[in-house]
Amino acid sequence: MSERKVGWGILGAAAIARKRLLPAIAASNNGRLVAMASRSRERAQEMLAPYPGVEVCDSYEALLGRSDVDAIYNPLPNNLHREWTLRAFEAGKHVLCEKPLAVNSRDAEEMAAAAAASGKHLMEAFMYRFHPAMREFVESLRDPMHVHATFGFTVKEADDIRLQAPLGGGSLLDVGCYTVSVSRWILGEPVSVQAVARMEHGVDMTVSALLEFPRDATASVWASFESPEAQELEVITREQVHRRERPFTSYRDPHDPYQLMVESFADSVLHNRPVAIPLSESIANMRVLDRIAEAIRS
Repeated sequence: MSERKVGWGILGAAAIARKRLLPAIAASNNGRLVAMASRSRERAQEMLAPYPGVEVCDSYEALLGRSDVDAIYNPLPNNLHREWTLRAFEAGKHVLCEKPLAVNSRDAEEMAAAAAASGKHLMEAFMYRFHPAMREFVESLRDPMHVHATFGFTVKEADDIRLQAPLGGGSLLDVGCYTVSVSRWILGEPVSVQAVARMEHGVDMTVSALLEFPRDATASVWASFESPEAQELEVITREQVHRRERPFTSYRDPHDPYQLMVESFADSVLHNRPVAIPLSESIANMRVLDRIAEAIRS
């Protein structure tokens, strides 16, 4: 008898689903693509052309109502992460939610409480944490003094959802979440936060923050929607300077981190094991993002 596989449903026809999650799930050894829900049937059908047999649902509710869907991937705009994750739990589904988990730590805490109450798994899709080379890089560090993490690029379309404040847009939530996450992964929890940002139409286009940690360690984090492609991680230890280029989006090094992520999550679903990125970690990251946003406002 073949081993059971997790049936996946995709909420929305997001670009990240096309580029990374659909092929990752299709290639996984413990998951299978079942359906995608989209406001545009034509867009969904075009995205699903390489995956015969995967069905298109005309509404998110219809997708959640399917008995053959065990887990949901939620790549909706940031302001919809909470609502549709909670609805998925009500429908008895597990949820892999795109980063950031929520727009603030209060929503993240509510989502975690709902996951616990429903008995379903919830994990934030920080795929970079599954990079074999990235894990080796972090685990090799000894006595780090300073972390410098950058993630910037140019958002070219004026109607991009990342530039819309009501949808939870802004560089801090979109890519700053990575720079804060890796700084905390290496140094722990910050004791103080300072930050500045260049704002445009209520959206933080570029954010720069200084985080202070115990033992006088520090991190400088920088995120931008108006720069050339800029992505680097530099860690200064007592002995040397460690650098890693493209720390957050390396696709294969040597394996596909998206596939490793969905296989890990599916394993948690199939065997009722704790998820690899616990919700306590995601909530802690959101709390630091909240502190940076507050420092910008003040």
